[in-house]
Amino acid sequence: MKKVFVLMFALCAVGSSVYAAESTAANTTTVPAQKVQPQRPDMKHRDIAFERRLGLTEAQKVKARELRMQGHAKLKPVLDEINNKKQEAKMVKLSRIAVWAQEEELAKLDKEIAALEKKANEIRKANMKEFESILTRDQRKILKQMKKEGRQRYERRKALEASKSANVK
Repeated sequence: MKKVFVLMFALCAVGSSVYAAESTAANTTTVPAQKVQPQRPDMKHRDIAFERRLGLTEAQKVKARELRMQGHAKLKPVLDEINNKKQEAKMVKLSRIAVWAQEEELAKLDKEIAALEKKANEIRKANMKEFESILTRDQRKILKQMKKEGRQRYERRKALEASKSANVK
């Protein structure tokens, strides 16, 4: 009689664990494989202000959007690969392999990431040259000024963050 109760208990435990595993698997499959993020509203506003300041014609706007989409298509696989390598590096850091093996693997991954980032920057530069080719001389001057202002804002923000972190320490 005891054996029957033990057997019944074991069957119920196995059955309930299988049911629980199926229900959690069903919940995780409802997430889409690849999320498409719509453009943020503040980014759209920024793009409109950019186009206005440069004084782009409708034809230039269409061509610029087309170039931006082409550039994004070229850049996406490289950025995905960079993210994969960074994730791989994170997993190596969490792994329980020897420290020297971890350092060796991380150094290899850092080199691969650096090469991919260099490739991404080359793609960005090529995209910028293509964009600049559709601009008039005056528009290129305005763009040069906008880049200069952007670098100045970046430097101010960087200096502000450095001073904040120095104050925290």
